[in-house]
Formats: sequence, C-alpha cells, structure tokens
Amino acid sequence: AIREGIVTLDMATNKLWSGRFNSDTNAEVEAFTASQFFDRRLAEQDIRASSAHARMLHHCKLLTKKECDSIIEGLKIILEEIQTDHFRWSNEHEDVHMNVEARLIELIGDAGKKLHTARSRNDQIATDLRLYVRNAIDQINSEIATLESVLIDIAEQEANTIMPGLTHLQNAQPITLGHHLMAWVEMLDRDYCRFKDCVKRVNVSPLGSGALAGTGFAIDRKMTATELGFTEISRNSLDSVADRDFIIELQSFAAILSVHLSRICEDLSLWASQPFGFIDIGDAFCTGSSIMPQKKNPDVAELVRGKTARVIGNLTAILVLMKGQALTYNRDNQEDKEPLFDTIDTLLSCLRILSRMMPEIVFHRERMRGAATQGHTTATDLADYLVLKGLPFRDAHTVVGRAVAAAEKNETRLSDFPLSTLRDFCDRVEEDVFEVLTVDGSVNLRTHIGGTAPSQVRHQIQQARDRLKERQ
Repeated sequence: AIREGIVTLDMATNKLWSGRFNSDTNAEVEAFTASQFFDRRLAEQDIRASSAHARMLHHCKLLTKKECDSIIEGLKIILEEIQTDHFRWSNEHEDVHMNVEARLIELIGDAGKKLHTARSRNDQIATDLRLYVRNAIDQINSEIATLESVLIDIAEQEANTIMPGLTHLQNAQPITLGHHLMAWVEMLDRDYCRFKDCVKRVNVSPLGSGALAGTGFAIDRKMTATELGFTEISRNSLDSVADRDFIIELQSFAAILSVHLSRICEDLSLWASQPFGFIDIGDAFCTGSSIMPQKKNPDVAELVRGKTARVIGNLTAILVLMKGQALTYNRDNQEDKEPLFDTIDTLLSCLRILSRMMPEIVFHRERMRGAATQGHTTATDLADYLVLKGLPFRDAHTVVGRAVAAAEKNETRLSDFPLSTLRDFCDRVEEDVFEVLTVDGSVNLRTHIGGTAPSQVRHQIQQARDRLKERQ
C-alpha cells in the first residue's frame, strides 16, 4: 500500500549512496555533477524499465507480490506527477534515477529500497537510453516518410516541368523538376533505411548487467527484455554498460540526414534568389530585413542548412567523448545525453518545418524552362546524335565543341544554326538533328531506368509510393 509521507531515510540530508562517506557533498560539486535538469527527459523510460525490473524480481522471488505491487503503484504515481509537472526535482539526488527512487521511497517506504536489487545505475541508464533512442528513431523515420510523401506529390505535379540540371553550378543538361525532386526523395529513402537498420543494434537489452560484472542474483534477463520490447539481450556485461555505439550510430546517420536536408535547402535558397528566380517561398516561411524593406529572405531554408553544423558537432562530441574511455562505465558518459537530445530535437524540427514549407512553394515554370535553354544544354545530345550517325564519341565531342565555340562567338544557340551551318561542322548532320537540339527532345530521350524523362519520373514516383506503403 502507498504510505504517503513515510520516510525511513532522511532524504533532505543523505544520498542513497552515502553510506561510504563521512561528510556531505560540496555544494558546488553537487551542482556540477547533477544531471537531472536534462536527463529527466528519460523519466518515462526509467519508470517503464523499473516496473519491468520489479516484476522480474517478483518472478524470481526477490520481491514479494505485495512489495512488487507497491513499487509499481508508486512508480505510476511518480510518472503522473512528472507528466503533470508536480514532481519535485532535486540536484541533491543528482539524476533522473535517484530522483525517482528517492520519491518512491518517500511514497512506499522500505519496499522502494528493494527496487535496486540486482541493478546498477550503469545498466539502468544504458537501458533507458536504448528505449529512448529506439522511440526517437521511430519518430525520425515517421517524419522522413512524411517529407518524402510531400516531395513525391509535388514531383508528380512537376513531372513535365523542364529546368536546367547543373554541374559545377553551371547549366549542364535539361532535366525535369520532378526528376530533381525525386533525387531528394532518394536521399531521404537512404536515410530512412539507415535509421531502420540502426534499430537492430539499438534493440538489445543491457538490463541485468549490473555495474559491470553482472549480478549474483538468479535473475531472468529475458523476461525484462521481452516486456520492454527488446529483441535480444546483450552478451557481455562489460560491453553492455560501456557501449554507446548505438548513440554514435544514430548521431552518424543524423549527420548524414542533416547534410541531405542542408543540400535540399541550398537548392531552395539558390532557386529563391533573383538571379535564379525559379521559386517563390510562401510568406509564412520567410522573413524580412531590418533595414532593406524590399527583402524577402528564405530564413527557414537557411536555418535548416545552418542547423546541420550543430548536428555534425554533436556527432564529433560523442566520438571525442568515447575515444579515451577505458572499460567500463565512466562519469564522462553523463555528457552523452545533451548532444543526443539536441540532435533528435533538431532533426525533428527541421523535418517538420520542411514538410510544411514545401507545399507552399510556387514554381516559376517558364523561368525554369527559359534557363534550361541557356548555356548550350543540348550539346551532349548533339554529340550523341553524331555517334548514332557513326562518328566515334571523341570525334563527336570535338565537333560539337567547335560548334559551341562558334555559337558563343555569334551569340546564338546551337538550335538556331541553320542546317547548312551545322553540316559545315560535320556532314553527317541531317534534318532530324533539330529534334534533339530542343530541351523537350533532350529530356524525352532519357527514358531509361533512372532517367529524367517524364515517363521515367512517373515510374520513380510509383516505386517510391510503393515503398512508403510497405513501411506502413
């Protein structure tokens, strides 16, 4: 039964681990070492794992049924207090684990002291983090799938829209806007698969590993693993409490995803600029200048691009944090959480804001098409045409290069040359050459798998939609 207010340990002056010590912790040290102000985010996972641990202890006859029921009832009260912001957090109890345990002892007395049987904070935090990361991956992948779906819908609308494809930031060949958007989807699809694969290594239960050597109690690790939804239990107690590879892996994949989002936003920022003029981003996703009244800045795209730096920095932080640690657990690992939490928050906010912004973008199709005709973007098609007429590609490349130089000198386009002029460069040119010198002709030729032709773009779209359905 819950016994409100009964305390057998003076929580105001003693820590749960204070038996070894003869004096109180220095106040500055207490503040310096406390982590409850950020690791309280793990409270739900901590309480869930503690409940599973209590049930296992009862199953293994290390707790009576009355003690187990009391612990679980007390943990439910604590969770409600936390969720309703009525829980009193204290630096004196250092972290989320000790705060919860201290409150449990306040609520139920001596039974609360038995919860930590066959458990250490080392395997406790490793378990909480894995539960948290597993849930975070589900959230991230849900947002990735949402953004993919948004982009796929827009790509279908723009499957026929012609724009310039760039290399070295210069016009290279004409492509379709739908094809460009589907390139972004491909990036995100790889990100989704990476995070999905990461779950296999996250979903391993370290609970029962103790401080580092396991426990002398006859516990049932498989029982807690099953209740907590883990697919495996860890194989080595030393590695179990020391391992943070799953955080490094998430941070690595997060950095890759952030780089992809940054590249998308770099495209959008360029397209929104006056020299390009390809798009108009909705007013709700832009800001103005404090001094220049005419400005409309793509701040959301720029901030997503900028936040990539902090995600990459968080990856660097966890790598540097772990690289010098001898086995097993060290207090250094208290520093693994804030970068992790920041990365997850940053990713989710960036994915969500982009999913909302993309449908509000207006594409200036005529401007894109006009830009695609600049820079002799069908020159490669002319070279390919000559190859089909029997000229070796390197010779065709030289011929077209001369034609482009002549066009530049005359300030004209290849498609504007009369047939006689084109035949001066190569007598294999015939009337049908003009079919490949238009941007439409160029795009429509590329009907192979992965090509930019509208028919292929629609095929890519259908494949992408099928993949999204399979994930549901």
